[in-house]
Amino acid sequence: MTGVDDVLSGRPAVSPTLDVDAIIGDPSVRIVVCCGSGGVGKTTTAAALGLRAAEQGRRTVVLTIDPARRLAQSMGLTELDNTPREVAGVDTGNGGALFAMMLDMKRTFDEVVLAHTDPAKAREIFANPFYQAMSSTFAGTQEYMAMEKLGQLRATDEWDLIVVDTPPSRSALDFLDAPQHLAKFLDGRMLRMLLVPARNGGRSVLRLMTASFSLVGRAFMKVLGTELVSDVSTFVSSLDSTFGGFRQRAERTYRVLQHRETAFLLVAAPEPDAIREATYFAERLSADRMPLSGLVLNRVHQVAAGQLSTDRSLGAAESLAAAGESAQTAAALRIHAGLRRRVARERSVAERFALAHPQVPLSAVPAQPADVHDLAGLRAVGAALGDAH
Repeated sequence: MTGVDDVLSGRPAVSPTLDVDAIIGDPSVRIVVCCGSGGVGKTTTAAALGLRAAEQGRRTVVLTIDPARRLAQSMGLTELDNTPREVAGVDTGNGGALFAMMLDMKRTFDEVVLAHTDPAKAREIFANPFYQAMSSTFAGTQEYMAMEKLGQLRATDEWDLIVVDTPPSRSALDFLDAPQHLAKFLDGRMLRMLLVPARNGGRSVLRLMTASFSLVGRAFMKVLGTELVSDVSTFVSSLDSTFGGFRQRAERTYRVLQHRETAFLLVAAPEPDAIREATYFAERLSADRMPLSGLVLNRVHQVAAGQLSTDRSLGAAESLAAAGESAQTAAALRIHAGLRRRVARERSVAERFALAHPQVPLSAVPAQPADVHDLAGLRAVGAALGDAH
């Protein structure tokens, strides 16, 4: 494969060609974020980029926020957790290495607690029922912790490159809203009301809340119950001292994502739904002033006999069938015609994105003959990405 034009079967490319090797080989680029809808090969692309960067000499970690286990399987690991695990079988001759991990939002939340409070206070927080629920299941916690973990990985200076595999669908970019949502939470009226007991000399939580709450506040306590309100108040009073810098850290990581050391890559299949999602991502990243480096168009089909048109294939197949000759050849010609139609549809869908975003570089990766489930398959995908330029 020599470029986008070849993959899109000879039509002039509307978009510039994405040079993936230039991105992962640039020492100033420290973070690559892969975004895309489900089922388009985003996890495989992230893993292939990580492997290619590692074998070109960079110490790389791939962080997946997607709860699926495909990344571990493709790298020959039985499982991933919140600690980077080195991937065996990687060619380290150029001085690089590959590690992989999967975000565990509760473990990350626990790590934040341990890092910003003393052991006794940490035990109190861990035992709080409201904390146990919030750290495991509350909406938005995963996005907050993704931002926190990314900030932790970057702050260590242990990694030359961090490749982030985001969740499928539009939730892939929810972590960009973490600083704003956290600010609203920390500055919210209800939170300030719950913090009152901790700032009033240790007076009884419920007595003070009963005395100071308005009718709305008492209704809140009545609906949720005094025990839950007490759990929330105790947790929030701990939050006030323990997480004082969390918003600042999230905002700092957000600014890093806007900086040129970060490259966002969209991953899409040449299908209408996936291209619509890619268009949404492109517009969202542009609105947030995030550096969009290009689109990886995955699973693109090709034809070997490009000079044989659909009409000629079908005509020849009909002639053979009418003469009662070469049934297998006629069947092959029909398959070729169907593949030509598919290639044309894929090219048309891809060009919709290219016309809407002509400034976004594009790289096309051919459909693989089998599912990618090992390092050899990841190398093939990586080579296709690199050869696209």
